[in-house]
Amino acid sequence: MNKAPIIECVDLYKRFEQGPISVEALSNINLKVETGERIAILGKSGSGKTTLLHMLGGLDSPTKGVVKLNGQDFSKLNRAQRGRLRNRHIGFVYQFHHLLMEFTALENVAMPLLIGGSSRKKARQAASEMLDRVGLQLRKPHKPAELSGGERQRVAIARALITNPKLVLADEPTGNLDSTTAASVQTLMEELNDQLGMSFIIVTHDTKVALNADRVLQMSDGKLLEEKKM
Repeated sequence: MNKAPIIECVDLYKRFEQGPISVEALSNINLKVETGERIAILGKSGSGKTTLLHMLGGLDSPTKGVVKLNGQDFSKLNRAQRGRLRNRHIGFVYQFHHLLMEFTALENVAMPLLIGGSSRKKARQAASEMLDRVGLQLRKPHKPAELSGGERQRVAIARALITNPKLVLADEPTGNLDSTTAASVQTLMEELNDQLGMSFIIVTHDTKVALNADRVLQMSDGKLLEEKKM
């Protein structure tokens, strides 16, 4: 691909200090992700994968190094500016869906647009269309407790995509699902990547999830290693 990167980090380093204990979570991470690219990051628990996603999403600040989203350096922005940049350009998908249990599927998906200032009518219309896209036409009025695990994850994916982000950060998106449901969710993400041209960074333990990625990277002891051949 010969397109400008949607996100890049340079010499990223993160150390957590807790009293006398000091833990090096990330060390000298350099990564560049191009528009429309799908990247999988493999690694064991505790290797630094989730910490890296938090840095890339602007949810936490590095001890040293630079993260640029769409050309903007997170370190040059205040908290409110980072929040607005995330809301416009990044969608998050987690292993545990983090849906609001008291709201319907439609209301959960509409929430990011409402937070971003859209009218209730426009937000609900866009949420309805996104739920159609992920195959949940008949589940819009249902609350998360009334949905299956796969359906809840599809709602979470719809919510992540509702703002039409340029980048989706997915942290073990299939890790809490049975193999059949996990395969359907993975297929859905691949289809949306192809159709909408969004970039995906998918952190996973599952080598099956990584099979159709453009690149597969290995995370170990806070370091991002050479591309792993599948």
